[in-house]
Amino acid sequence: MSWESPLRLWLLVGVLALVVAYLVMQRGRARYAVRFTNLRLLDRVAPERPAWRRHVPAGLFLAMLALLVVGFARPTAEVRVPRERATVMVAVDVSTSMLATDVEPDRLAAAKQAARRFVDGLPDEFNVGLVAFAGSAAVLVPPGTDRDALDEGIGRLAEGVTGVQGTAIGEAINTSLGAVKSLDSAAAKEPPPARIILLSDGANTSGMDPMEAAAEAVEAKVPVHAISFGTPSGFVDRGGRPIQVPVDGQTLRAVADETGGMFHEASTVDELRAVYDDIGSSVGYRTERQDVSARFIGLGLVFAMGAAAGSMRWFSRLP
Repeated sequence: MSWESPLRLWLLVGVLALVVAYLVMQRGRARYAVRFTNLRLLDRVAPERPAWRRHVPAGLFLAMLALLVVGFARPTAEVRVPRERATVMVAVDVSTSMLATDVEPDRLAAAKQAARRFVDGLPDEFNVGLVAFAGSAAVLVPPGTDRDALDEGIGRLAEGVTGVQGTAIGEAINTSLGAVKSLDSAAAKEPPPARIILLSDGANTSGMDPMEAAAEAVEAKVPVHAISFGTPSGFVDRGGRPIQVPVDGQTLRAVADETGGMFHEASTVDELRAVYDDIGSSVGYRTERQDVSARFIGLGLVFAMGAAAGSMRWFSRLP
């Protein structure tokens, strides 16, 4: 935290002086009470003394003064704010290997649950789109703010939805970039700040070279956050015959490194949710320095009301 008018903080010396003066006065009152030798008469005159409560209004009042001084000095702090036109493309692998049950109930079902939670955690003004990919890639939901359409699109994620088997990581990136560029009429000349969240369990087996797609993402200034999801022991059942589909995140790691995104590995539902939470805390935001004096002034006013309420509650006298 920094201050736009730091010299005003010297007023806190005045607040400290009031604190010292209050303590001195209380000590003087204590001495006077000791001089009142007729304790039986004192109990009749003031049978119920407020004890610690008499210090509460004064303490709240002094705290209010300190907070108002801090606010008067105009403190500033780094604040995360959503980027205008922020766009997030979620690309999910729907190849046959995503039906492996090494993650309950299976990789794809777990990915859909985590994707819904991730989207729910994003600000409403974010544009979010959905891409499904296997041997090819397709935009299921164009980027926009309609969360109902996005939820419906996540529900339609299934094996074979793209019509071609395989794992086309490069195509998924390229298709996501195309969706970002078509966000609105200004996107071609002024691309929105965007991120691609790509989840898969294997290496690229078809379509465009992932590193060529990564180069396009770099040129477009769109980081790709890649999630490798599954375990080395995964398999799918095909006609009663188990087919091994171990997770392979080497290509995903290379893409994330090339584009300046983050690479994550997840082998359980909880780990996948944690990954999405981590990504969600960073995508689509910018950090800027803002005046936060209202925080201190507001809290100071709360303390002022507390001081007034305490005084009326404990020290008011009825006629």
